[in-house]
Amino acid sequence: MTVSIAVTGKSGNGKTTIVKALWRVLRKKHPDKSILLFDNDLTAELGHSFGKDIRQTIYGIRSGKHEYKTGIPENMSKQEFIEWALEDILEPLDDSTDIIVSWLIGSKDCRCPITKQLNDALVKLIARYDYVIFDCEFDLKYLHQLVDIPIDVTLVVARPNEAAIHLAKRIEEYSAKYAAGEQLGVILNKVNKQEIEPLLEMLNKYDLTTLGTIPKDDELKHNRISKDSSVVETAIEQLYYRLNIPQNEEM
Repeated sequence: MTVSIAVTGKSGNGKTTIVKALWRVLRKKHPDKSILLFDNDLTAELGHSFGKDIRQTIYGIRSGKHEYKTGIPENMSKQEFIEWALEDILEPLDDSTDIIVSWLIGSKDCRCPITKQLNDALVKLIARYDYVIFDCEFDLKYLHQLVDIPIDVTLVVARPNEAAIHLAKRIEEYSAKYAAGEQLGVILNKVNKQEIEPLLEMLNKYDLTTLGTIPKDDELKHNRISKDSSVVETAIEQLYYRLNIPQNEEM
């Protein structure tokens, strides 16, 4: 059964850095498990952080603009074609990890058949992996417009100030119905030690569940593209036990 993790929040809060750190931690803890990284953020930075310029997207399939790597097989149904096309845009990162990019999506209100066909094909694709990590656009609504699957853990990434925490509360409210009652909490990113106590008071004020804090890493300014941070990775390892996902090598 696939374990699904969604990382949400305002752009610029460090979502992609946290996604990469979480991916590294999962690979350490579950080296034999398969992982799908699903870039649902309109900035599409996740692929670039791995040194990949991924131009083939789910939107390309939907819009008919995708350029296929191979010739299109004959005698397929439309559903089979979409499933085949998704395979065509999967980008392998290593033996156990693939990445896929959504970019623009259609509205769930759209009654065109491809909306349901893409949803069904993506549900089928995701089910092949042990873990899927979604790098989301703001909240879960944008992801839900593309694919409807249960989310086991939703992490709302916020900066350490009251305006960001207030926004995190709104994101939590927008996302709650799509999280299907599963774990939904806030991670404060780029935190200085002296800020922790007043920040926790603010979180209590807004009735937000805190899953952890991540220290500010000044070295990240030198890793703007790769988004790699040993500081963030260590923090994710420390808060991993709080997440509603398998804690050891057995799933």
